[in-house]
Amino acid sequence: MHIAPYDNKNSPIVDVDDTTVPLNYFNIVKLTKGQAFAYQVPGYETCIVPATGTIDVDVEGFKTAGLGGRVEDVWGGEPEGVYVPSGAKVEMVCLSETAEVFIAGAKYDEVLDPFAVRADEIDLVQYGSDDTKTHRKIKHILGQKQHGKVGRLLVSELFTVGAGGWSGFPSHKHDTDHLPTETRHDETYNFRFKPNWGSGVQMLQREDNKPGDAYHIVDGSTICLDNGYHPCCVLPGYEMYYFTILGGLSQRSLVQYFQPTHAYQIETIPGIKDMIAKFK
Repeated sequence: MHIAPYDNKNSPIVDVDDTTVPLNYFNIVKLTKGQAFAYQVPGYETCIVPATGTIDVDVEGFKTAGLGGRVEDVWGGEPEGVYVPSGAKVEMVCLSETAEVFIAGAKYDEVLDPFAVRADEIDLVQYGSDDTKTHRKIKHILGQKQHGKVGRLLVSELFTVGAGGWSGFPSHKHDTDHLPTETRHDETYNFRFKPNWGSGVQMLQREDNKPGDAYHIVDGSTICLDNGYHPCCVLPGYEMYYFTILGGLSQRSLVQYFQPTHAYQIETIPGIKDMIAKFK
């Protein structure tokens, strides 16, 4: 499902028990200097990630000062995040002139401990190549390094390297708990483009070798993925970014089922096996 950009007025774009991706939660909060925002999401663990701007965060007494350092856009530095346990009360206060803050969530009942992920703790992986048109890098905010500290939530930022190209290829899905070959993980993206008048296409193919759907994605588009194979691409001459939320049904580690028609390209795209291993 494609949700076109709109003024959400700091209300969830993907709320609890969403009909398409019930395992996910997503909000974008926009603040000005000195403005505060508080929230609490029972039954969902969340992660606060400033897209731009700097904020202070208080999670029931666990305080993180000066979170986020990007100014103009998501290309302007490394991400930072704060993990918020399920149902915890949170308040954030904007320190910069403005801030745009992503709140990612996954359904999970157990209450764990809050923690911060600073820029020097981000787990970076780069894979693909210009020749295969798949060159990209992934910055894991809640990834393999945080395994054991988080219930079901995976949070990362994905960037195309250079202008144009494909992401999420070879096509894969993760809509069915069928271990050891696949896990059920709902997924939500929020896209940005550089320059911001760029755009791309999100494909969604429900069955191998049968026609699927395609969505025209623009700066600020949100995509919710419940099932099917889902590669995406950006127009030549533009860079693409997408904030990625994964919420697992029965486990946190993601097991992708690659589309049989294209699975052989796992062996031809440089570094892709290292990329797969990071979603744990």
